[in-house]
Amino acid sequence: MKDFDYKKALAELEAIAKKVEDPSTALGDIDRMIARSDELIAACREYLRTARGMADRLDH
Repeated sequence: MKDFDYKKALAELEAIAKKVEDPSTALGDIDRMIARSDELIAACREYLRTARGMADRLDH
């Protein structure tokens, strides 16, 4: 997780959302973008879980 860039992942998710909403985007591309979005969302969730765990340990 050390190399994971949360802000970069969010920016990529926003860019994907814009492309998916564009009517000129091909269905095959949308399929690929959804798969990438799933990967990014999973990585973001793991990053946030790790950050929360670290914050909880600091509180105790």
